[in-house]
Amino acid sequence: MEETNVLLGVTGGIAAYKAAALASKLTQAGAHVRVIMTEGAEHFVTPLTFQALTRHTVYTDTYAEKEPDKVAHVDLADWADVVVIAPATANVIGKMAQGISDDMLTTTLLATLAPVYIAPAMNVNMYNHPAVQANMKELFQQGVSYLEAGEGYLACGWTGKGRMAEPEAIVQKLQNDLAFKKRLTGKSIVVTAGPTREPIDPIRYFSNPSSGKMGFAVAAAAAKAGAEVTLIAGPVHELTPAGVTRIDVSTAEEMSEAVFARFDETDAVVKTAAVADYRPKHVFGHKVKKQTGDLVVEMERTTDILKELGERKKGQLLMGFAAETEQLETYAKEKLNKKNLDYVVVNDIGQTASGFGTDTNTVILFSKDGERKELEQLSKLEIGEHLVAALEKEWKGISKL
Repeated sequence: MEETNVLLGVTGGIAAYKAAALASKLTQAGAHVRVIMTEGAEHFVTPLTFQALTRHTVYTDTYAEKEPDKVAHVDLADWADVVVIAPATANVIGKMAQGISDDMLTTTLLATLAPVYIAPAMNVNMYNHPAVQANMKELFQQGVSYLEAGEGYLACGWTGKGRMAEPEAIVQKLQNDLAFKKRLTGKSIVVTAGPTREPIDPIRYFSNPSSGKMGFAVAAAAAKAGAEVTLIAGPVHELTPAGVTRIDVSTAEEMSEAVFARFDETDAVVKTAAVADYRPKHVFGHKVKKQTGDLVVEMERTTDILKELGERKKGQLLMGFAAETEQLETYAKEKLNKKNLDYVVVNDIGQTASGFGTDTNTVILFSKDGERKELEQLSKLEIGEHLVAALEKEWKGISKL
């Protein structure tokens, strides 16, 4: 954090007392900290507290222009290397999502180009309210990063998710992200995500329950590391990560065409997509009506995208995924060798909170050099960051995972 300019926004929640500890720890870590407080925040902690901790003026009023040669909210917005809102109440999250600027903090947020982090803190029912969840999804799509709320006993008396992340964890996250940023500058990465749909007739298809969450997390991590990322996505409902170019496809054939068209110009392909191995050999042009007896649908193989990429590659890195229910290591190594991959990531989709549709995963990463790294249950974004780090090490000639 040495010499990093951190703009800390403090809003009106009981967790504002934690923001004082955060300001102190950021300052101790070598950061230059400026604080903006909302009117609500001043009911919990005084500006003098933050002034004493940071040794700088605390900003509370958009119109209190103390330096005539500067516009305070623009000057702060330009000064910041990173912006942290802690605690982030439901109110400020809603304002940010809708672009409302009715106080010093929200006005500055609209003016800054610095990365923004928010640490939500509120009652568990507020946190789970559809409007709050929709606003957080909107902010994610805009590129805002989350400092995940914790679970436990809340000040309101409820127990559940809504506790502001601890100051130590926030400082560690910022340090990690600052170190991570720009690690892949100049690299081009293609990521595939989600399922494919193989039609039987105009309204029916064969598919699988892949949500695309893992692929989207890898794409987000690669973009955060400075790579130029193209995300080729099957039919999913995930929001496109900031800085990522998205191409939507439906069938295995469409996905293969999109990948092959970009392969020669890319440095790496990370194939998390659960592409259908088979498709109906004949697609009916009309809805197939119910009939007496069984229906037999003849299937044919789809293109094995990874295998063909392994045969075509000329220096590109290939990372594949293997979703298995048994003999994880055996099947992963077979896939690694058979398809000429540089890495394969295998996960047991039979585990709770791992695999399709979950926000967490437990995986094992294998390299072509025989290295093996287990990643115990982590968020999919955290796993994405580990995978991006593996690609970086490969390009730098570092052998160990």
